[in-house]
Amino acid sequence: MKVISFNANGIRSAVSKGFDKWLQQQQADFVCIQETKAHRHQLESQACYFPVGYYCHYVDAQKKGYSGVALYAKEPPLQVIDKVHYSPCDDEGRYVQFDYPNLSVISLYLPSGTSGDLRQSVKFNFLDWFATHLLTLRQTGKSLIICGDFNIAHHPIDLKNWRANQTHSGFLPEERAWLDALFGAMGFVDAFRVINQEKDQYTWWSHRGRAWEKNVGWRIDYQVITPQLQDKVAAVTIEKNYRFSDHAPLIIDYCGVAHA
Repeated sequence: MKVISFNANGIRSAVSKGFDKWLQQQQADFVCIQETKAHRHQLESQACYFPVGYYCHYVDAQKKGYSGVALYAKEPPLQVIDKVHYSPCDDEGRYVQFDYPNLSVISLYLPSGTSGDLRQSVKFNFLDWFATHLLTLRQTGKSLIICGDFNIAHHPIDLKNWRANQTHSGFLPEERAWLDALFGAMGFVDAFRVINQEKDQYTWWSHRGRAWEKNVGWRIDYQVITPQLQDKVAAVTIEKNYRFSDHAPLIIDYCGVAHA
């Protein structure tokens, strides 16, 4: 089973750079997209936003041209959840979940705090809410795959200039401690690191200072899984042969995972 997570930084922009054609070649089972930056009615007239053979669901932010997530699946879900009754999530279009008998797949876009203290506070509150939400999901007993832009690098190995960024949003001690708990006491697994323990593995690069060319990046995009899937992780890839966004698609193959 192949799962792709991708922050498009505007789905229309990504498609203009060939994302839809690349996606056709991938034959992924699930495609989790973040930061669509479009409302569904702006996309409905064009087939490239609704790939043939997929059940597609978009969740829009109230604000135009902002946030938004989507999920494509080859197998139609039993249930779609796109409202979680937490306004910073629902109003900003940050969550969609597809449920199957033994599996739930989620596309998630966590807030960034880089614009200032107010948004950093929103981010911290969101992390608190999401931790509680994840523990509730665990109680279903289903396998979980949470794909998304978490806007946090976990360890110094996960960003190039970690020393200079210790007081910056995305690498704050409190944010990193939240990931420590996620991958520790809460019992979730960073699927990418099951296979790849190497340095210089990034998924986002600034548009400034030739960061892409120099590989001065951050690994802030994740596929977070429940422990029963850990030994199913067969291959992990960060797609850098093409550039559709300031993020790269994160591709993970899972062996022997069934929906039913």
